[in-house]
Amino acid sequence: MSLALLVTPTFAAETESIQSVEKSATEWVKIRLETVRLETEWASDQVLLKSTINALKERAQLMEEKRSELKAKTAEERAELDTLLAKQKAAATEVELVEKRLKDLSAQLLALRPTLPPRLSDALEMSFRSLAETELSVGERMQFAMTVLNRCAQFNRSINVGSEVLTLDGESGAKSLDVIYWGLSHAYALDSAAGKAWFGSPGVERWQWEPMPEPERVAKLMAIHNDKADPAFVSVRAQVKKTFAASAP
Repeated sequence: MSLALLVTPTFAAETESIQSVEKSATEWVKIRLETVRLETEWASDQVLLKSTINALKERAQLMEEKRSELKAKTAEERAELDTLLAKQKAAATEVELVEKRLKDLSAQLLALRPTLPPRLSDALEMSFRSLAETELSVGERMQFAMTVLNRCAQFNRSINVGSEVLTLDGESGAKSLDVIYWGLSHAYALDSAAGKAWFGSPGVERWQWEPMPEPERVAKLMAIHNDKADPAFVSVRAQVKKTFAASAP
């Protein structure tokens, strides 16, 4: 009875040990099979990857050659483009400079307007009003500025005679007077009915009219100009003054 008890535990222990070894062997076989499978797949994938890499390298080399060829072909065009870009930048800078000079000129012309002969100032009303706008394009501002400059230059080279409604200092209300302008420098106004004459000239801030003696001299001057009297020398007050300082851009 005691011998059977001793043999039974030993046999049981050996049985468990064999089962553990068999289980381990089975697991090892599975791992080995999986390892072989992965190694086989990797070997196959490695060949594919190497082939893909070589193809990509060849494609990259081909594209590099094409890029070099295209770069050589377009070298002249790119040089021309760089030149055009440089010219465009220079032109933009020039436009900004011209725009600034035009704005400065506009400011000078607007400041000059009160000292211009009233007839000329009224004739340029629309041009001056346009120059006062802040949103003008360069072309529009140039056009209005040149209109003012050209009209002033034209007026300054001529003698302008005609009737004009003026408001004179010391007189009650506006009057219709005969006026003769000697360019931009000075003018004469005549009230034939009242027997009065005025001398006009650009002042510091505005065009000004001053009473002058011997209105008959001015009357004779206008009569000669209008072919209502024989030509003769007439001595009247005059002055020469620099009145137009603005310059074109």
